[in-house]
Amino acid sequence: MQFGIFTVSDITPDPTTGRTPTEAERIKAVLAIAQKAEEVGLDVFALGEHHNPPFFSSSPTTTLAWVAAKTSSIQLSTSTTLITTNDPVKIAEDYAMLQHLADGRVDLMMGRGNTGPVYPWFGKDIRDGIELAVENYALLRRLWREDVVNWEGKFRTPLQGFTSTPRPLDDVPPFVWHGSIRSPQIAEQAAYYGDGFFHNHIFWPPEHTQRMVEFYRRRYEHYGHGSADQAIVGLGGQVFMRKRSQDAVEEFRPYFDVAPVYGHGPSLEEFTEQTPLTVGSPEQVIERTLGFRDYVGDYQRQLFLIDHAGLPLKTVLEQLDLLGEEVVPVLRKEFAALKPAHVPDAPTHTSLVAAAGGAKDSTVYAPADSVTGQAREEVEA
Repeated sequence: MQFGIFTVSDITPDPTTGRTPTEAERIKAVLAIAQKAEEVGLDVFALGEHHNPPFFSSSPTTTLAWVAAKTSSIQLSTSTTLITTNDPVKIAEDYAMLQHLADGRVDLMMGRGNTGPVYPWFGKDIRDGIELAVENYALLRRLWREDVVNWEGKFRTPLQGFTSTPRPLDDVPPFVWHGSIRSPQIAEQAAYYGDGFFHNHIFWPPEHTQRMVEFYRRRYEHYGHGSADQAIVGLGGQVFMRKRSQDAVEEFRPYFDVAPVYGHGPSLEEFTEQTPLTVGSPEQVIERTLGFRDYVGDYQRQLFLIDHAGLPLKTVLEQLDLLGEEVVPVLRKEFAALKPAHVPDAPTHTSLVAAAGGAKDSTVYAPADSVTGQAREEVEA
């Protein structure tokens, strides 16, 4: 099972000091968090995509490429790639390039995001959100799996004889998770292709998460990809820890109370009771996280949000130390002991290459380039 962290890249005032970090400070902080995640032994670092304040992460591939250059083992992912408003041609190119730069340590999570105005900013209509997700992803899969694509759809101009470059590393596209909080159509899409399904698992009660995951598992089996319990599931979650639970609650309360997402609503105690948010000791985080299996079954990826709501970098790095030293080692052992042998691990580039029969050079060698019109032999001569 993979354990890691994800960030939504918010730039939020620290309620205890009144100071709001600059974009530059927040970007540098996330880079430090990603490197620290590998240092403490986590498996995954995931970054969201937003195109409006108070978020900075408009270009996840740029950030993840930097992280790839500074790390050696951690899996790099997105916690949202906007399949609805990004051009699937650009997604195919950008993430194949990132895959090469990271030596395969890349997967991505498709989503529609939670910012309605992003649709008109990119010339789209939010009422077409589900249709865009379905059509764009169908094209993206072809761009990664076919050297030459002829295509026509509803939402973008047709493609004739198009080759997306670079081709996927080793002729194996990045693994895709489909992220959704409330849309069964997206769970259906994940099941249809045999892809992963990721439930954010932060704001909704466990019963809702259970219904979504169970639906995905049933449809995964329906489409013949394996038994329902072999479907690839990921969960989010948010934690805040201190050695003593009372200290965690006291320290986190001001951040919770004014957080832009869930502040000014239910109390911290009500929210932790009704949702998977866990504020307390490492032991409480372990117990709560192990309990997720009771309602979603054996799953493959657990990501924690730990840098939201204006928490200072020093505090976030301390959270990572607690995750790496006290929480994740226990979770690894306990989840591994419970997982049946027929339930797969989370796909990685290595496992996908092996399943494909080995690495292949997928480079498309064109006889002439479109800039000079000269054949390769002429250019080399």
